[in-house]
Amino acid sequence: MKILYRPVLSLIVLSIAFTSAFARSSCDNRTIKGTYTFTIHGQITPPVMAGPAVVLVDGIAHTTFHGDGTLEQIDAVSQNGSLPPEHIWRIGNGTYSVDSDCKGTMTINNTGAPPLELVFVIGKDGETIHTVVTNPGFSITSDAERVHPGFVRNFQH
Repeated sequence: MKILYRPVLSLIVLSIAFTSAFARSSCDNRTIKGTYTFTIHGQITPPVMAGPAVVLVDGIAHTTFHGDGTLEQIDAVSQNGSLPPEHIWRIGNGTYSVDSDCKGTMTINNTGAPPLELVFVIGKDGETIHTVVTNPGFSITSDAERVHPGFVRNFQH
C-alpha cells in the first residue's frame, strides 16, 4: 500500500502545479491593474502628399491602469529632439481591454491630438507591457515595467 500512495501523491502534486501554472497564464483587465513606466521610441511618417519629413519620437510615460478598462497617463514626448514648452507633461486618459491570452488593445486620448490606438502584449506575469501604435503612419513602440506601490508618487492626473 505504501508504494501505491507515492505515485498517487505525485500525480496530485503535479496536477495542482499544472493547474496553478495554467491559471496564472490567463489574463484580464485586472492583470495590469496598477502603475507602469513606459519608454517610447519610433517615428511618424506623414502621408506622401503631406511632405517627406519624418518625425522622430522619443518619450516617457507614467500610466495607471485601473483594472476596469480605464487608464490615466502623463507623458513627455519629444519630436525631432524637442519637447513643446507649453506642455512638456501631457495629461491623457483612455481605455484598454486585455484578452485571456494576455494580448490587448488600448486607446489614449490627449487634448489637441487624435486618439492613439495601440496593441500590446503582457509579459512576466503582468510585470511588463510591450506596445505598438497602430495608427497609419506611426511606427512607434514602447516597453513598460510595473511600478510597485511603495515607489509610486502621486501625479495630478
